[in-house]
Amino acid sequence: MLQRLKRDIWMYVLIAPGVLYFLIFKYLPMWGVLIAFQDYQPFLGFLHSKWVGIANFKEFFISPDFMRLFANTLILSFLNLVLVFPIPVVVALMLNEIRVSLLKRGIQTMVYVPHFISMVVVTSMTYVFFTTGGGYINELVQNVTGHTIPFLTSVHWFRPIIIIQTVWQTTGWSTIIVLAALTGVNPELYEAAVVDGAGRWKQLWHITLPAIRSTIVILLILRLGHFLDNGFEQIYLMSNSLNRSVADVFDTYVYYIGLTNGEFSFATAVGLFKSVISIILVVGANKLAKRFGQEGIY
Repeated sequence: MLQRLKRDIWMYVLIAPGVLYFLIFKYLPMWGVLIAFQDYQPFLGFLHSKWVGIANFKEFFISPDFMRLFANTLILSFLNLVLVFPIPVVVALMLNEIRVSLLKRGIQTMVYVPHFISMVVVTSMTYVFFTTGGGYINELVQNVTGHTIPFLTSVHWFRPIIIIQTVWQTTGWSTIIVLAALTGVNPELYEAAVVDGAGRWKQLWHITLPAIRSTIVILLILRLGHFLDNGFEQIYLMSNSLNRSVADVFDTYVYYIGLTNGEFSFATAVGLFKSVISIILVVGANKLAKRFGQEGIY
């Protein structure tokens, strides 16, 4: 064992910063979830605060906010999974079918760029386009219909705008993994399919999709791990007093309760509940994937 350590010493040196990062910033802070079972008082500290068991969880489950938060979070998460997740796969398959290299790279660059724009800028751009006070889209709507649409304050338009923002910003970056998987498909399979008379659609259905199926399954399992994460920054910036009834989700609720009201233990209990649901979804999806013959993530 000592010889193996000496042989691979530089490999361990290289991975040391990454291991330290995860230990310090990811695993050590996990001890903080214990305050979900306390009536945590900052001036008493973690050691002297009173333990209350699962009282914070009970208070959350019976509170009138629970069902509203759960419904809002679940609807947004479901829309993200159904509408946002498949689009990068479709875009990657379409890009893979483009044979003109210059055109393919140009489109790739165009869809990648939004990933590097912060959500603050994306939100500002949304206001510029959709506000009723001179927004470009609303001016166009007003010229056609004679009236404006309250996109930014309506409860009916909040979720569609959130989904559009997410698709626009994340699609390009998410296609990278699928495109990488597509490069691993053996070209001889396509050549054999052409000899057999298979068209582009049959090549896609019988060669391309089966070849990247395991990659799609792994991406889906990883996505389920963040199923209840709706993006605090985006929801916080887009919410206001008029659309708050559909905009409040677990992420923003934890912020308002924990940092604004100082109820640290209650907010931690809410966050821990969300994390437990995510772990259950990942484990369940992984088992389901293995049952259907896929590799899974562990």
